[in-house]
Amino acid sequence: MDGAAQILVEHKAVAAGAWLALLLAGERLLPAVERLGGWRRVFRNAGLWALNVGLSLAVVVPLSRWASETALDWRPEGFGGWAGLAADIVLLDFLIYWWHRANHVVPALWRFHEVHHLDEFLDATTAVRFHFGEVLLSALFRAAVVLALDIPISSVLAFEALVLAAAAFHHSNLRLPPGLERALSAVVVTPSIHWVHHHAVQADTDSNYGTIFSVWDRPFRSRSATRRAPDMPIGVQSRRDEPFLRLVARPFRRG
Repeated sequence: MDGAAQILVEHKAVAAGAWLALLLAGERLLPAVERLGGWRRVFRNAGLWALNVGLSLAVVVPLSRWASETALDWRPEGFGGWAGLAADIVLLDFLIYWWHRANHVVPALWRFHEVHHLDEFLDATTAVRFHFGEVLLSALFRAAVVLALDIPISSVLAFEALVLAAAAFHHSNLRLPPGLERALSAVVVTPSIHWVHHHAVQADTDSNYGTIFSVWDRPFRSRSATRRAPDMPIGVQSRRDEPFLRLVARPFRRG
């Protein structure tokens, strides 16, 4: 592993934790929606995150490293540095748009992704609320992409760090000045865009699939015209959230 990748591995958890703590504090000082989801759901989300931190250290990072080291060696010699990193991030974000969309379209994938959407309130903790099965499937998809496209591990780790930072931001209940949010939303996914994706109406849930950049939904006709509203119900249409152990077991239950 090269020096840049090693630095990312060593400091990614600290940087992610600091960014998450900053957003959690900010959204409580300047909330977009004047209501709280309750501490029980926060602990539930934290429990799912703890499972995924262990899975990431044991499986996801080693799998990404193996894929990068085993990748097809077709990458041009001079395609590196900041330009190569930027191109890799844009490409990976484009591909994760389609992976996210597939999680809503393919029933077997939705069984795992639904756990994320069952949260009935959005804040920065929702960004780390994923079933471990979805995390593992996403890691396998990403490994296949890395193998096929010869993406270096430093780009993969940088992209993962940006995805976590972006997800914490666009799930957050942070109130932004309207002008700033409009300006940001032209380039990156903001809370006003992603909250609609969590609207408990299926037509909106099946829209706004972008993760980092907000540009993909428009050309592929998946951008919702719905605007975020303070009273917008969050969750899955005709479904309710569940306790921690039932969420862990949910994708494996019949019905």
